[in-house]
Amino acid sequence: MELSTELIIFCLISFLSGSIPTGVIVSRTFFGFDIRTKGSGNMGSTNVFRVLGTKWGIVVQVIDILKGFLPVYIISNFYASQDLIDTFFIENATTLKLALGLLAILGHIFSPFVSFKGGKGINTATGILIAISPIDIGVAFVVFWLVVFSTGYISLGSLSAGFILPITLFFRNTFLNSISDDYLTLLIFFTLIFLIIILTHKENIKRLKAGKENKFEKLHLFKKK
Repeated sequence: MELSTELIIFCLISFLSGSIPTGVIVSRTFFGFDIRTKGSGNMGSTNVFRVLGTKWGIVVQVIDILKGFLPVYIISNFYASQDLIDTFFIENATTLKLALGLLAILGHIFSPFVSFKGGKGINTATGILIAISPIDIGVAFVVFWLVVFSTGYISLGSLSAGFILPITLFFRNTFLNSISDDYLTLLIFFTLIFLIIILTHKENIKRLKAGKENKFEKLHLFKKK
């Protein structure tokens, strides 16, 4: 297989993997309606948790995470050759992973299977980061749940997790010297992910400012007395 064809196939696999509208498939197959017509109107796991319950929310969340993790991990570790990396001026395997990951996120947000109106890409981005930088996503995961438990707002947790990603990376590189030569590439990617989260949460941000954002009361554990 020619290298150009190989690269195109890898890119298509990543984009199409991210494009799978898990929430829509689950709601239509098992409940007979489109999840986008209920709740917040989003096809992501948060709305599935709210409308279909915990079990189906977990199913959708796990699959959406795998949509980002699997193409990045499998392609970059088992199929992408060094010749491919060298030929297309990709600096290293990390850069290839980030490129494939970004395509998976874009696939989720602009899914061709739902008229290019997909989800917000949080779970898919999480899967990518698990494959690329598990320490940073681990910190972001803790921050996400602390914010959610403190406020009950999933959207605010997502925004906070995205914000902490580049900060955690900067801290590890500056004070712990634990980052390789991929630091600048990762920093740019993490910053880009945070910007994407902001863009896909524009309406949530407006509702948060207006005090009208939907809250998960069951997850709001740390309430002021």
